[in-house]
Amino acid sequence: MSYFVHESSYIDEGVTIGDGTKVWHFCHVQKGASLGEKCSLGQNVNIANNVKIGNGVKIQNNVSVYEGVELENYVFCGPSMVFTNDLTPRSKYPKGTEGYKRTLVKYGASIGANATIVCGHTIGRWAMIASGAVVTKDVPDYALMAGVPAKQIGWVCECGTVLKNEWKCQECDREYTLNDGELQEK
Repeated sequence: MSYFVHESSYIDEGVTIGDGTKVWHFCHVQKGASLGEKCSLGQNVNIANNVKIGNGVKIQNNVSVYEGVELENYVFCGPSMVFTNDLTPRSKYPKGTEGYKRTLVKYGASIGANATIVCGHTIGRWAMIASGAVVTKDVPDYALMAGVPAKQIGWVCECGTVLKNEWKCQECDREYTLNDGELQEK
């Protein structure tokens, strides 16, 4: 086995786990899920049926990634952040897989502790969602989002540094351009 699973965790049949991935205490990875290489699942993480997780993804303690959510490579999910997959849930009238709304978190995006991602939206590449924010709409690449509901309050570099009134990062020297409301690396 080229990955680590703590003895207190459950891995259902039909799960794919990439090399170097670590699944820590009290996790459950359900049937049909796919975890990429070099991922880390903290304590008490649940990965639902058929969820796809890319390489290098870090999911902190107490996060459930529900069916209908996809995490691309190098996504960070902070402690106790929440994904949803049904806009109008009813216990008496379950919708099942066909009724779940798709949520896509793109390459390199970070979601802060206790943030909520309402289903049916896309979080752009390298976007950063502040702790406690509630995302209710699509998020552009490199956007810095905060509040309830989340609003864009700025832009962030790929390295995570907030860009302040200029398009060159003070930490790593990456340069960006803003075209029609979209930030792009030069």
